[in-house]
Amino acid sequence: MTSLFPNLFEPIQIGSVRLRNRIFSTGHMTCMLSDGLPNADFVAYHEARAAGGCGLIITESAAVHPTSNAYNVQLFRDDSIEALSKVADAVHRHDCKIFGQLGHGGRETHSSPDGTAPVAFGPSQVASERFHVIPRAMPTKLIVEIVDSFGAAAERYMKAGFDGVEVMASHGLLLAQFLNPRVNRRVDEYGGELDNRMHLLRDTIASVRKRTDDSFAVGIRISGDELSFGGLEPEEVVEICARLDEDGELDFIDVIGGSMTGLAGSVHVVPPMNVEPGYLAPIAAKIKSMVAVPVLVAGRINQPHTAESILAAGHADLCGMTRAQICDPELANKAAGGTVDDIRACIGCNQACIGHMQQGFPISCIQHPETGRERRYGMISLADESLRVAVVGGGPAGMKAAAVAAARGHHVTLYEQDAELGGQVKLARLLPERAEFGGIITNLDREMRAAGARVELGVRVDRALIDQTRADAVVLATGGTPHIPDLLIEEGAHVVHATQLLAERANVGARVVVADWRCDWVGLGIAEQLARDGCHVRLAVNGYVPGQSIQQYVRDRWVGELHRLGVEIIPYARLVGVDESTVYLQHTTSGEPILCESVDTLVAATGNVSVNVLERELEGYGGEIHMAGDCLSPRTCEEAVLEGLQAALAIGASRT
Repeated sequence: MTSLFPNLFEPIQIGSVRLRNRIFSTGHMTCMLSDGLPNADFVAYHEARAAGGCGLIITESAAVHPTSNAYNVQLFRDDSIEALSKVADAVHRHDCKIFGQLGHGGRETHSSPDGTAPVAFGPSQVASERFHVIPRAMPTKLIVEIVDSFGAAAERYMKAGFDGVEVMASHGLLLAQFLNPRVNRRVDEYGGELDNRMHLLRDTIASVRKRTDDSFAVGIRISGDELSFGGLEPEEVVEICARLDEDGELDFIDVIGGSMTGLAGSVHVVPPMNVEPGYLAPIAAKIKSMVAVPVLVAGRINQPHTAESILAAGHADLCGMTRAQICDPELANKAAGGTVDDIRACIGCNQACIGHMQQGFPISCIQHPETGRERRYGMISLADESLRVAVVGGGPAGMKAAAVAAARGHHVTLYEQDAELGGQVKLARLLPERAEFGGIITNLDREMRAAGARVELGVRVDRALIDQTRADAVVLATGGTPHIPDLLIEEGAHVVHATQLLAERANVGARVVVADWRCDWVGLGIAEQLARDGCHVRLAVNGYVPGQSIQQYVRDRWVGELHRLGVEIIPYARLVGVDESTVYLQHTTSGEPILCESVDTLVAATGNVSVNVLERELEGYGGEIHMAGDCLSPRTCEEAVLEGLQAALAIGASRT
């Protein structure tokens, strides 16, 4: 227990399992599997959170049957026991407990490893909107088989040394589908009245209990509100939880929100930064008021203060802080030790965590690229020789390079020509509901200064300054500058770049076209800001959808907001030219013209080009030169921070 967080660090009993604190990591897919089983990266990833002070780790949903999602841990195989035992042993080394999730996607499945569409099963032939699947109604024989497979999978977890399991009845997956009367239209013993619709879930819990012993904790995860069209609603879920609690078979109920059934509900599977922190706590509180077992809750709990307030209010008994610990594996230890200002706060950008996973890559974090790469970057060693290092540029790439280089024992000075650190992050944080993105600056600045790096602001670096400092190594992180492509721009046309608008160095008229070449947060954010300011906005996208290059939950929520604000979206649009009142576009596939008339201002969200002046000046320089971020090639904050890390680790490598 700490004076700052007396509830957060109070131990708690979950069935026969005692947890050292109330912080847990929820089940989430990592894409760290080899042949369907956890690999060494999976082990290292979860061990880092256990070592960081987490009280409970729940590993990702495992497929209990071959008819479920092929991309989950394949827990229907006996050889999964050995692989999972390595995870359990690693977590237990740090006085942390570990549960495993058991799940079946039901109709929410869309592809097989070979790219074909599998046969999807559900309670009834009711279509899934998100994956455009019409499932096969599950035969009774298969239901019985899957119930048994849940029990067998739980037994494998127990044999692997896990402390408990969490049965997935959340997110519109198979068990939730049976609970939902709008999805379950069966007329047998598994459909109709609520007790019948709960039949499968109750049988599943009983099967798990039968195949495990009393030392093994058993609970469920359930969406307190599926927040989707036709989804389970809070009053229905509260009643389900109350009846399950009366059965006396559960040790805990883990409350989450959302559903994978549709785009609106799926946003809440991993809610982005424009969702209020801790927003599901009131729903958890309703369930907690009706049950005796401990209630867990998650959903944008990114700070220990938020978790403490939820616990203090009695809304829940444990708080899931998953992305918070992806961003800072040491969060629990820092909170317990009172060094809360050193916590690297998650900003809910979704780019490298769920964004990576949905592309089939191991999850990471744009602020902490060591995540998911623990075996490569988890332990940063001191340099063999302390060198004088000049880092040029105070954006994310430069700050990360300075922080890591200083932590390795080098004598580091970072130079930034502006009066404030942050680079393009300073602009990104100015968009509607994106202020939290600025946390990257705060977090990296603290890491850099805590490591001992010196910072000089308002300094433009040239070759003479580098020679004067006698730097042994230079890290170039000089960023990029706004790019306006070659266009036919007629006299009288009013054209501004998106960065000018964000920096409040340009005005716009009442009728605006935003030409969005980047297909990322810039076009979306500029369009929203202008629409909120009362402009008539047309968003012309050089892609098939706004936000095409960013994580889909962020994009989908944003596109919905633009629709609400009346923004007209024009996809497949290449910017060609502009005159005093017309923006000329070309359809990117047909080549046909698209004209936007009665336009006052064209806002060009057309990216940046690299700034390489100092790179050219340093030709013939005798020391090491390393580059990171947009000066290499304009991309995103994620690449900048990763390359800053890599540049810092490369300093001095050629001398050994």
